[in-house]
Amino acid sequence: MNKWIIALTVMLPTLIEIVDTSVVNVALDHIRGSLSAGIDESTWTITSYLVSNAIIIPMTGWLSRLFGRKRYLIFSISLFTLSSLLCGTAWNLKSLIFFRILQGIGGGALQPISQSILLETFPRRQHGMAMAIFGVGIMFGPIIGPLLGGWITDNWSWHWIFFINIPIGVLSVLMVLFFIVDPPYMKRMKMKIDYWGLILLALGLGCLQIVLDKGQMEDWFSSGLITWLTVISVSSLALFILVERYTEHPIVNLKTFRNLSFSTGNLVMFFAFFNLFGSIVLLPIYLQTLMGYTAALAGFVLGPGGIATLIAMPVAGRLVTRINPKGLLFFGIAVSAYSTFLMSQFSLAADFRTVIWPRIVLGVGMGFLFIPLTTMTMSSVKKEDMGNASAIYNLLRNLGGSFGVAFVTTMIARRAQFHQFRLVEHITPFDINFQMAGNTVSQLLQNKGIAAADGSGLIYVQLLKQTAMLAFNDAFFLLSMFMLLIVPLIVLMKKGKAEAPAGMH
Repeated sequence: MNKWIIALTVMLPTLIEIVDTSVVNVALDHIRGSLSAGIDESTWTITSYLVSNAIIIPMTGWLSRLFGRKRYLIFSISLFTLSSLLCGTAWNLKSLIFFRILQGIGGGALQPISQSILLETFPRRQHGMAMAIFGVGIMFGPIIGPLLGGWITDNWSWHWIFFINIPIGVLSVLMVLFFIVDPPYMKRMKMKIDYWGLILLALGLGCLQIVLDKGQMEDWFSSGLITWLTVISVSSLALFILVERYTEHPIVNLKTFRNLSFSTGNLVMFFAFFNLFGSIVLLPIYLQTLMGYTAALAGFVLGPGGIATLIAMPVAGRLVTRINPKGLLFFGIAVSAYSTFLMSQFSLAADFRTVIWPRIVLGVGMGFLFIPLTTMTMSSVKKEDMGNASAIYNLLRNLGGSFGVAFVTTMIARRAQFHQFRLVEHITPFDINFQMAGNTVSQLLQNKGIAAADGSGLIYVQLLKQTAMLAFNDAFFLLSMFMLLIVPLIVLMKKGKAEAPAGMH
């Protein structure tokens, strides 16, 4: 079977699944108004999807062996498509949350299965190009999602952000039926179901995702709910690791971590997506809250970075077989760290060119990071273990993004408080400079016909904007430092060996 047809077949449903992780964000206000829900309640439409998605991803390899990979892939796409239809026709918030859970269950398997099929279909010497194809969807999805969601919501209605999945889902099922063939080691197997592993994994990851998504909103461990969910998550995941070591057919085969390159690659990927998601969440918030950008203009700032990634990935895919992939990975990490360092230099006077350039640099860096990293991480994994390894890799990538978002939102809140405390030390009625500045501002405004203007109050408003700006600077700077800290890990990874071409069995 032609490898390019197979690549298109597996990437089509994967792309719409990734888009759906972010497409709801921009339509949330419309959904809330339409279904008469509060802000806190409506965010569960996002959290419910992320939770069910996170639970399914690490189970993908095991479920593929249990049901047969092709059969399970068709089931996943079908469930995702059907639940998209149901989401679009939801009559209240509870029904939408339930259908989003089903959508997450259907969509969770698509990323790991697509990656494992691509790595099996392309010969090892072309793994860089295979991961460039996969990476385009992974990197571009979170960027196109908000743009697409905003346009559809403004021009049609929020229901259509789900309905557009239906024709693509139907086409994907037909393509899988005709073009995907299971290798012998991915046929359906009879095996004992690891119920304890299933329960502990679902409980641990489900609670963890809720903690990361709701932690800052609930003020973290000052909330009894967040504290208990954290205890349950840590306990469940610790017990899960213990259970999986001794069960005959584990849901997640943790023995894969004995491979040093694989373990190191997963750690690097975790922090890479920590940086990526942290920065692309912070950037539009900074632009809209401090710089007065509209949602559309903020989207235009993010967009060119996605295009830069699209250009960088195929180039990296070709270079990874010709030069040492460790060098490419170092370049990707360094450029990504530099981009977030540039973002840490933003100010309230930054122009459009100043804010768009670091995003383009980050797009290039992530393109050159993702390809060599994935190639080296997966190159020493056996084909029969690829499904399990791919599931773990995708889980840690997604968790890295979730931790990154939780970190930066917490940093913004905490550092803004810190800077406000420091700056207001000099804003007192007894400070002569403050009195003079307040009088000057009041006089200027009165000269413009604004009577009885309070200059000191306006100065305080500007102070709050400055404290927020300093908090953004701190968060971006820390993201860049985290990226640089993973550079020494490159030494522990193997370059990977080329092999003769091998098609799909």
